[in-house]
Amino acid sequence: MIFGKKEDKSDPYHSGYIAPKGWKPKNPDEDYIISLLDIELTDGIAMDQFETVVAACAAESSTGTWTKVYDGKDSGVKMARKMRAVAFDLDPQNKTFKIAYKKELFETGNLSGLLAGVVGNVGGMGMLKAFRCLDIRFPREWVESMPGPAFGVDGIREQLEIPKGPILCTVAKPKVGRTAKEHANLAKILFTAANGEYQGIKDDENLTSLFFNKFEDRVKLVHKVRRDIEERTGRKKFYLCNVTHSNIDTMLERADMIKAEGGRWMMLDVVVTGFSAVHTMRLKNPGLAIHAHRAMHSLFSRESGPGVHDRSEIKDFSMSMIVVAKLMRLLGVDSLHGGAPKTKMENYGESKFVKDVLQADITPFSSMTLGQNWFGMKPVWHVASGGLHPGSLEEVIKQLGEDIMIQCGGGVLGHPWGIEAGVEAVVQARDLSMNRMDMKDWIVANPDSALAKAARHWGFGPKVV
Repeated sequence: MIFGKKEDKSDPYHSGYIAPKGWKPKNPDEDYIISLLDIELTDGIAMDQFETVVAACAAESSTGTWTKVYDGKDSGVKMARKMRAVAFDLDPQNKTFKIAYKKELFETGNLSGLLAGVVGNVGGMGMLKAFRCLDIRFPREWVESMPGPAFGVDGIREQLEIPKGPILCTVAKPKVGRTAKEHANLAKILFTAANGEYQGIKDDENLTSLFFNKFEDRVKLVHKVRRDIEERTGRKKFYLCNVTHSNIDTMLERADMIKAEGGRWMMLDVVVTGFSAVHTMRLKNPGLAIHAHRAMHSLFSRESGPGVHDRSEIKDFSMSMIVVAKLMRLLGVDSLHGGAPKTKMENYGESKFVKDVLQADITPFSSMTLGQNWFGMKPVWHVASGGLHPGSLEEVIKQLGEDIMIQCGGGVLGHPWGIEAGVEAVVQARDLSMNRMDMKDWIVANPDSALAKAARHWGFGPKVV
């Protein structure tokens, strides 16, 4: 019997995988993993089959298969029926629904194993023309089984001795081209301009170890600059040094080099290296914060249709950045690129949702999210980046708050008066925004400032590229 009804064992998909209307999982924060999905049916499948397709999604992601199989002695079918997932809160009009999985269906602490089930094969089903995983909610046992950030927002503030306000960082542009010595010279300029108010320099995603800029040379030279400036000024600085490699042993060796130079952070391209790599690097390097760059995320997180937030049609197979952010907080990164309002990586206003996922003690529930109780897990720095420049920072800080890393590349290095003026303009924009002063009024009163020049050059909105 399933939900008080007699089970139709001839139907391998539908029977038992759909909860009765109005059903909700009891005590979900303790007993269930829940996903929120949005789908489009394949051409030729009518909407009166929506429930059948939904049941197929629950079956495929838990214990079912496409046909009836042997169910005699030693078949495992009895346990499979007990452990199967159930779909609930079906919304045929918007083609959304939720799936509840008993937490025992997946190995605790094994995020890769869980994802292989919850989203592993659903997107490949012929019944679907489009699919988006909007969110996944985790119970207490799962949250507490994951490492979470080593430092988080408060730990990094303590490390850098910056009690409030955004932290500022610039990625080297061009992405590649500088030698290791030139990279270190850039760090010196960034760290000393604007009275030393700038904190960080960052490698770009594809700067690893190249013939003209070897990792070993770069990590030594940049950290020497950092140490010298810290000793001279007393101001703490950081270098987000890219350890990314397809060989985890190489990444571990590179992390050891950073620690040998007194570094505080490593940078990891978390999507291309994978969930297992992030988990391993977090556990093997407790002394280093992890800066998570999300290169390649758009290949599966971007939805090109008009759907998602306005509940209309979706056209692709994707997973929201909200889910990616949840996974990275669980795995233990300390900062993550999460977009900024109206920038090049912004998907349907997701940056605010992403910040809530990264930083709230209890992520709020919404029509687009399932919410999440983090049970005391440390919050993560939201990295605002992608076409940012001084004139865009007022809106970024207004919408995302002060627990953010503002990452300007071209918006510093492309200032018409030079790099030092770019740093000065960003610092001026930050200070105005933190003090709730109107940037445009200040520029009128200070027409010869670095910020005024930047605003005349780039305007006030972010550059969408």
